[in-house]
This record gives sequence, C-alpha cells and structure tokens, in this order.
Amino acid sequence: MKHLSKITLTILLCCTAALLTAQNNDSIPKKNPSDSLAKETVMDFPPLNVIMDSAVKHNAMVAYRNTEVDVKTANLESQRTYWLRNLGVQADSRYGTFDNLSSSAVVGQSTTLLSSTNRQLNYGVGVYIKLPLYDVLNRKTQIKQARAEMDGAIDLAQSQTNEVRQMVIKLYEELLLKQKLAYIKSQNLGSAMVNKEMVEKQFHNGIIPVAEYVRLTDMTARIQTEYEIARSEFVQAKKMLEEVAGFSFKNPQMKETK
Repeated sequence: MKHLSKITLTILLCCTAALLTAQNNDSIPKKNPSDSLAKETVMDFPPLNVIMDSAVKHNAMVAYRNTEVDVKTANLESQRTYWLRNLGVQADSRYGTFDNLSSSAVVGQSTTLLSSTNRQLNYGVGVYIKLPLYDVLNRKTQIKQARAEMDGAIDLAQSQTNEVRQMVIKLYEELLLKQKLAYIKSQNLGSAMVNKEMVEKQFHNGIIPVAEYVRLTDMTARIQTEYEIARSEFVQAKKMLEEVAGFSFKNPQMKETK
C-alpha cells in the first residue's frame, strides 16, 4: 500500500507540473505590443538644411525685411540722381489773338508806330539749369544717409534669417528628443502590457492575490499615461516644425489623433 501511495503521489505531481507549464506557455503573448506602438513614433525627417531653407522661404517677417531692402536700395538710387531735377528742358506754346506793335524810323523823319491784331501760334523752347545751394552742399549727406539705411535694412534681413534658422535648429532638436522619449515610453508600455496579460491569467487562476493584481494594473495604467503624454508631445513638436517649414513630413506609419 505504501508503495502504491508513492506511485500515485508521483503521478499527481507530474500532472500538476505539466498543468502549470501549460498555463505559463499560454500566458506569454505571441506578439510584442511594443512593435505596433513603436511604429507610431519611428519615422525619418528631412535634412536640417532643407527644413531651414524652406522655413526662411516661407517666413513672412523675412519677406518683409527683404522688401525693406528693395525699398532702401531704390531710395539710394533716387538720391544719386536727385540732382537731375535742377536740369531740364522747358517748352511753351500758345495759340490765340495777339496784338503786335512795330515801329519804323526814317532818317530825318519821325518814328512811325504800327499796331495790328492777328490770330497766330507762338512757341518757345529753352534749357534751364538751377543750382540750389542747399542741394549742392547736402547731396553727399543725403546719399550717405540713404546708403546707411540700405545697409541697415540688409543687416535686419540677415538677422531675421538667422533667427529663423536658429528657431528651426531648436525645434528640430526638440522633435528628435520627443521622438526618442516617445519610443522609450512605447517600449515600456509594450513590456507592461505583456506583464499585465500574464498577471491577469495568474489572477484568474488564483496564483496571485487581489492586492498584487491591483498594484500591477495601476502601474500599467501609469505607464500607459506616460506614453500617451510623450506621444502627444512628439506629435505637437512635429506639427510645430511642419508649420515653420511650410510643408508636412509624410509618414504612412504615423497615426495622429485630431
């Protein structure tokens, strides 16, 4: 009887071990959820110089500064030719009834005056040159001032361009950082979801207590919240850089929430 009892106990232990092994194998998911989560944040972006050139081209303030440069350049050319307003040609013509008065004198006789009224065309053409003292003395100053205004407009335009490029560099680096953080959070969430599935099956089989199950579920929820925040920050950084660049970064795997 004792020998039979030992055989029966051995058989029961083997069955129990096989049952637990089968349960553990069933609790392991065949596909890691982190693979699908990572696809939402993994994407390639255009080169930094391409984004900067596009941002400069689409920036309204840069366009305004460039327009100021054109205006100041035209003003300088106007100041250089300002003296020509004192040189010109003047013509005048009139048609109507005119009174003509003429006189004739004969030696030894009195002078004879003749008056007549005729309809005729009178015209005249002439060249004039004026040299105002103020324009002569102030010409160099006006040209110097116009050139300084043009140089200042060029410097402002270049400064605005540099500001846009610096802003793009900052946004680009922030986007790469947000992408890395979102990827790390997706990996953590994938591992947490795998662990949660195992814990749920162990809880239903009575292997772990309720308190442990609640603790692990709450931990998974916090990890999921952290991932959603990181993903939202990544999408926001991407859209901000797209707005500055003036075009969208296409990615078929990217799923943005509106």
